[in-house]
Amino acid sequence: MSKIKIEFPDGTEKEFSIATTVKELAASISNSLAKKAVGAKFNGQVVGLNHQLITDGKIEILTKDEPAALPILWQTGAVVLGAVLQQLYPKMYFGESNVTEHGFFLDTDNREGQVAETDFEKLSQHFQKIVKQAVPLEEVEFDVQAALKLVGDDPYRKELINEQATANQKITAIKLGDYYDFSVKAVLGNTSALKVFKLLSVAGAYWKGASSNPMLQRIYGTAFFKQKDLDAELARQKEAHERDHRVIGNELDLFFVDPKVGAGLPYWMPKGATIRRTIERYIVDKEVADGYQHVYTPVLANLDLYKQSGHWDHYREDMFPPMDMGDGEMLELRPMNCPSHIQIYNHHIRSYRELPLRIAELGMMHRYEKSGALTGLSRVREMTLNDGHTFVALDQIESEFKKILQLMVSVYADFDITDYRFRLSYRDPANKRKYFDDDEMWERSQQMLKSAMDDLGLEYFEAEGEAAFYGPKLDVQTKTALGGEETLSTIQLDFLLPERFDLHYIGADGQEHRPVMIHRGIVSTMERFTAYLTEIYKGAFPTWLAPQQVAIIPVNNDLHLAYSQKLRDRLVGGHVRVQIDDRNEKMGYKIRQAQVNKIPYTLVVGDKEVAADQVTVRKYGEETTTTMSVTDFIKEVTEDIASYSRENN
Repeated sequence: MSKIKIEFPDGTEKEFSIATTVKELAASISNSLAKKAVGAKFNGQVVGLNHQLITDGKIEILTKDEPAALPILWQTGAVVLGAVLQQLYPKMYFGESNVTEHGFFLDTDNREGQVAETDFEKLSQHFQKIVKQAVPLEEVEFDVQAALKLVGDDPYRKELINEQATANQKITAIKLGDYYDFSVKAVLGNTSALKVFKLLSVAGAYWKGASSNPMLQRIYGTAFFKQKDLDAELARQKEAHERDHRVIGNELDLFFVDPKVGAGLPYWMPKGATIRRTIERYIVDKEVADGYQHVYTPVLANLDLYKQSGHWDHYREDMFPPMDMGDGEMLELRPMNCPSHIQIYNHHIRSYRELPLRIAELGMMHRYEKSGALTGLSRVREMTLNDGHTFVALDQIESEFKKILQLMVSVYADFDITDYRFRLSYRDPANKRKYFDDDEMWERSQQMLKSAMDDLGLEYFEAEGEAAFYGPKLDVQTKTALGGEETLSTIQLDFLLPERFDLHYIGADGQEHRPVMIHRGIVSTMERFTAYLTEIYKGAFPTWLAPQQVAIIPVNNDLHLAYSQKLRDRLVGGHVRVQIDDRNEKMGYKIRQAQVNKIPYTLVVGDKEVAADQVTVRKYGEETTTTMSVTDFIKEVTEDIASYSRENN
């Protein structure tokens, strides 16, 4: 076969010689397109400019103006970085290269010492030389044995080669000079477009993301086609660093994770614990007022419970290994709370008069997460979910759904969360493995959620393949501090688990009826919600959430400490979190420290304040101060707390 047939986006077809490259095909259309091209989508797969086309297919040429161009540029940057490191560190081993949301990385293992960020200037100079030389990047094919010989004793590239080996024992690599990258992703035709680049940071990363594997060094970088885009990205990264809940958590001493104890197992320091406790008390009180009965259930359960629920079949990879108790009993750390709440429901014979029956819990759960996926508080192995389940009759579904949604919106208002949208998450009907196979149940439950949203007049978008295995759900997609999006709250409709656990209630007719189960989470897990709020507020928590709400600074301990202590006691009596800074430091330093610690109110107490029973108040982020009576200040701060620090109150 010497010719291949290529179809273009407009539907036209044209024949080309087999092994024509993407670049050659673009040039056959026009020289201007060839200059703009960075790669192509061929039969739905992104390929590089020097990729040879050997089969018939559909093609779309990609130019640098399209979103798909940046990942190609970034992957090229990762390959260039590898070539530079091979030049400078001949004994370095190379792991995976890949793109991230904002750039690229390369995993390395240098037997003669790791790369430091102070080496970046030297690396960048060599990087720039390769860019100026416009060195071609080639896709080359090897026999497996020849490829293994090429990489010598590099264990990581050997593993990548063996993973890629096909039945005919052929593998592909990207070649840049005498450097070979076996991650094999789309790259540019040559290095000339990488003029605007920057090496960013180094970090540790387990090989293949597993803590049982060696720790490699991951080197991050980024690149853009225009300098203004790089400048914007560096500004975004600076803001991201300043808002990173891990950075803020360390600066404000909120939490820490000690790998000696276990990755993904955070320790809450007193200040972080205060924030969490405030959220917990708030949401429990809110739910109790809304008719929920709060419970405590064990963090362990018999494995059979999760087999019956279906979690063992559908989420086994995310569950910890069962514990053999030696007598035939297998206990499992729970990954979900719903089977536990089903046991609460099933403990008594239920009447229709009890429905809707609302059960809630701050339930601790455990998920088996790979070490490489763990991130501060936002991705952990142990978490406490603000969980709730309502058991309803069929004719109560819509009213209960609306009630949950109203609770959710009320909570968002108290936390000043305004930037969110609704997603109706449906099953993928073709995925019989992930989703319970009952077409009638799915169609019925999906239509019920859609009808409820339509009746409420709320805007939403629909997403196939995002449902839970047991039913469709409404997800609240919330904007993060840096413009990303995550699911903060969810309402899930479930006909399956009541069937699996044979749940009943006695109806008005004296007969048994099957309830429907509604799963809902309002503020996610305590860990993720605290991380989210920390980044949204940039560590400057509103007064009602702040771990320390007031700092009292006596001008002179000998003269003003006793007054400060009485003032503290009055504030503590009003349930205000307050501390006296009586350190032997200058007053200006202590005021600055209160600002660094982002304490909402700083009170300075001197001769004038003591004589008039007053305080001089400085709010966080403000330069001006106000002197007022202690009574007026206590009224102001307690109203601030009671109103959830809403500015309009």
